[in-house]
Amino acid sequence: MEQRRLGRTDITVSSLSLGTMTFGEQNTEAEGHAQLDLALDRGINLLDAAELYPIPPKAETQGRTEEIIGSWLKARGNRDKVVLATKVVGRSDNTWFRDAGVKANLSRAHVEEAVNKSLKRLGTDYIDLYQIHWPDRNVSGFGSNPTIWSDPAPLEDEVEIEETLAALAEHVKAGKIRHVGLSNESAWGTMRFLAVAEKMGLPRVVSIQNAYNLVNRTFETGLAEIAHREQVGLLAYSALAQGYLTGKYRDGARPEGARKTLFDRLQRYEKPGAEEAINAYVDLAADLGVSPSQLAIAFVQARSFTTSVILGATTIAQLEHDLDADGFKITDEIEARITEIYQHRGSPCP
Repeated sequence: MEQRRLGRTDITVSSLSLGTMTFGEQNTEAEGHAQLDLALDRGINLLDAAELYPIPPKAETQGRTEEIIGSWLKARGNRDKVVLATKVVGRSDNTWFRDAGVKANLSRAHVEEAVNKSLKRLGTDYIDLYQIHWPDRNVSGFGSNPTIWSDPAPLEDEVEIEETLAALAEHVKAGKIRHVGLSNESAWGTMRFLAVAEKMGLPRVVSIQNAYNLVNRTFETGLAEIAHREQVGLLAYSALAQGYLTGKYRDGARPEGARKTLFDRLQRYEKPGAEEAINAYVDLAADLGVSPSQLAIAFVQARSFTTSVILGATTIAQLEHDLDADGFKITDEIEARITEIYQHRGSPCP
């Protein structure tokens, strides 16, 4: 599998990577271990987790995903074979992330507690890539809750980027973190982190993990140029639009065991115009003689600003199928046909 440079670091990561947010909820420890084994065997070296996981977030399961990865690392003795990424939560009304029972934020104390807890759960003394899961500002990032995330007006009590980055720098200096990344971040926020790093001599962010797929191409406006010129590459999540681009939810279908069926959480892919756009890409895949999943993954993998596409699966069969997208190439003809759909349908699912 192709290896791509992570930011301006000396680390290279696989162009497909493994997301683990199902571990501890939809997947057991044994199933998680099996996915990790398969991913490593197929050439993946980047594993992505978060202190929040598994999904959906709940107090009683929080941190379970990292524990499962940690037990796998201990059992296999292969910490040196993987690039381990995890995340600290941003501003949250949930009070169960921190021992004090307070709402989460990105202050120095919260970052320190989060880093140390993740290290303990993962059973490692360093994290290769530590990401801010979402900002401590009102940012339209996740797309599914506009009453919370769409108003960009500054908050009176928001934690300044300077404080958060300085806190992360302490852990870089201590050797607990190798590199820092962003997630669900805006163009302004990304450039601000870069400016603060340069001005204060703090760690430079090396990546940004945002949603990007055939029905959400908002990354291309602003952030794509930053990814190129500042070498802050995209770690793309939701390449399959939370399963919608596989076609499995077409015509209102609700497959047994699917996230929509279990949790009813996928409203960002049910917005006006979404169904028509999704169906157009699923039909295109059928016309090309390729699975909708592999078309969707190959499209994201082929973008020049993409460092890695994060794959998530609940079964080994799903993961094997998605990994096979690595052999499918987006030709100029296929690109033209995708562009034609995009010009008619746009990005209905930001």
